Amino acid sequence: MAAEDLPSEFDVVILGTGLAESVVAAACSRVGQRVLHLDRKSYYAANWASFTFNGLLTWIQQHHESQPEEVQDWSSLLQEGEELIYLSTSDSASISNLQVFCFTSEEDEEEEAQSPDPPNTTEEETVVDDEDAVKETPETESADSKDEETKEKPEESADEEEAGQASHLEGEEPKADKPCPSTAQSQSEATRKKISYAQLVKEGRRFNIDLVSKLMYSRGSLVDLLIKSNVSRYAEFKNVTRILTYRHGNVEQVPCSRADVFASRQLSVVEKRKLMRFLTSCLEETEEQHAYNGRPYLEYLRDQQLGDNLQHFLLHSIAMVTEDTPTEVGLTSTRHFLRCLGRYGNTPFLFPVYGLGEIPQCFCRMCAVFGGIYCLRHSVHCLLVDKDTNRCKAVIDSRGQRISCSHFVVEDSYVAGERKKVATPTRFLSRAVLITDASVLPSDSDQQVSMVTVPPIAAGSPAVKMVELCPSTMTCMPGTYLVHLTCQSVGSAFEDLSPVVTRMFHTPESHDQEKCPSVLWCLYFNMADGSEAEVEGHDLPSNMYLCSGPDGGLGHDHAIRQAELIFQKILPEDDFCPPAPNPEDIIYDGENTSPSAGEEERGGTEERQEGEEEEEEEEEEKQNLQTEE
Repeated sequence: MAAEDLPSEFDVVILGTGLAESVVAAACSRVGQRVLHLDRKSYYAANWASFTFNGLLTWIQQHHESQPEEVQDWSSLLQEGEELIYLSTSDSASISNLQVFCFTSEEDEEEEAQSPDPPNTTEEETVVDDEDAVKETPETESADSKDEETKEKPEESADEEEAGQASHLEGEEPKADKPCPSTAQSQSEATRKKISYAQLVKEGRRFNIDLVSKLMYSRGSLVDLLIKSNVSRYAEFKNVTRILTYRHGNVEQVPCSRADVFASRQLSVVEKRKLMRFLTSCLEETEEQHAYNGRPYLEYLRDQQLGDNLQHFLLHSIAMVTEDTPTEVGLTSTRHFLRCLGRYGNTPFLFPVYGLGEIPQCFCRMCAVFGGIYCLRHSVHCLLVDKDTNRCKAVIDSRGQRISCSHFVVEDSYVAGERKKVATPTRFLSRAVLITDASVLPSDSDQQVSMVTVPPIAAGSPAVKMVELCPSTMTCMPGTYLVHLTCQSVGSAFEDLSPVVTRMFHTPESHDQEKCPSVLWCLYFNMADGSEAEVEGHDLPSNMYLCSGPDGGLGHDHAIRQAELIFQKILPEDDFCPPAPNPEDIIYDGENTSPSAGEEERGGTEERQEGEEEEEEEEEEKQNLQTEE
């Protein structure tokens, strides 16, 4: 909607289109609230967004060139008994330490693709730090913001066929992946053409690259909310097909379901029995488990007479915790993992086709269906607060329009530092995004979506979670894989994650890694950890609510719980995201839903006929009784 057309009064004004804000918008709109949803950016989902390859390059360039807006004086709009609270004009602090590396050639090189020389002979390295702009071709520079804003999907028939294989949430299992003949695969690897940077740019619309890397637990709060609200109809999902781990320099598959355990070649018969016995015992709490409360989970695993193999799988790949994690936390994580198995496949996880940025947009779509108004590239500069009640009466938008509201929801980065109660140091996540030419664990199927756990490779280094996406997820072009790495920050993202990348992939810094997948292009950056953000107790109006950005957890529980708490504060008597009606059940204004006179007359005739038939049956029964007597 054009900014000039905005109404001057709403029930709820929301600034920011991240996941928590979008869920609040959908929930409020669904129960009849008038919602205005704004974002200063030109795309949806904020730090939860997904970009095409060209769009990501534009985002990087805009981050380097971003400057805070000038603060304007809006005191002329004040009324008696009001005061102004200005919002922050820049949120660039949530992203830092961007570094881009390109390890592939700039242009297509037909001859070298067929030569027997190793791939690293044709590699070039391009490094971009915070001080330099991204090196782009003319095609990259012309990447328009419309692609980011509308998020159009590729319409090639091949893409449509791949999308058709994705499963919906309501219990539908995905179709079996089609295996590729191993001989054909080996031949294609032998003659595989090295993908150039120019090809990545040319096929850039086939990529959907997430800023945040997460998966959806099949029995997690997000999946439950998608099903309950019927928002799942707006998206499609694929199973994560396997859980992998990095151990002793090799990538191994983790047996997590019953079928995987018995099919595993890594475990002996004795280990399989021990693992199944342990997983079964984990599902219920026992006094023995309570005796280990406060003690390390690893100690509990050792005392269960589990070998090194099983301890590694359970600690790092099933519970996904560290060695010093308390036993009660480790067991809770293990139970959650096990309860999510089998609902949609052999792993606990789902991934949305076209990337995680689709999920906030799905909730925005639901909000719009029930009357919510959206306006991108539009912001709120300040709040008008009643001095007596300490409530926000209205907001002033970027065009100087006064918009009255009963409640105001905003993303944490929009709030100025002086309004926050304590200036706690922000914790960060380290992120890396890689485009590679092969899977970390090749198999007969090229449709594998993998979750990889990487334990700390050295003392003091963080554990790393890796998600490898194949082209059938519609997040990368055919012939490539999209790899996301995430960990808690110790240093910069490059310092934290490059040692893992050089060990597991082939880069110019790697040694003896020619058989590993080659990295074509990669991006490192740090992102603020939303789980550490304080959203209460600040010097803010009582009807103003804060949402934090993405957290470091693998699931979405933090954002969904935050959205539900905000909704309950705004509308404590209403149901949170009740089911949206199916389109065929909607009754539109003007439709005559009452029966016509003819229908009433026919209905009355039918009732009389039924009554007469019942009387005749009763008479027959009486006669039969008399005859028997």
